[in-house]
Amino acid sequence: MTTIDKAGALSPQQTLRIRQQAEEMEGVFLNMLTKQMFSGLKPDENFGGGFGEETWRSMQGEELANTIARSGGVGIADQLMGEMIAAQEAANASRTMMYPSNGVYGK
Repeated sequence: MTTIDKAGALSPQQTLRIRQQAEEMEGVFLNMLTKQMFSGLKPDENFGGGFGEETWRSMQGEELANTIARSGGVGIADQLMGEMIAAQEAANASRTMMYPSNGVYGK
């Protein structure tokens, strides 16, 4: 279980998890963009077209999006992370107010 200090600050584990989640969300967004980008390409006769090429392009777009997100992305993860940290710190602070560590009456 992670500990929460009096101010509601996040532990390093919580911060790392939030960073990973923000990068995943950016990856999902970039995946939608790359799928749209690849949807305009015509099948290449060198690959034979068909279902195999469609599947390969889908996987290529997904991997491209995830690589972009892991490599620093386009800034979406950074923006999301700030908002996610603020929300988590607020939740942690409200939890410590509800359950003070100095006894039932905070004495």
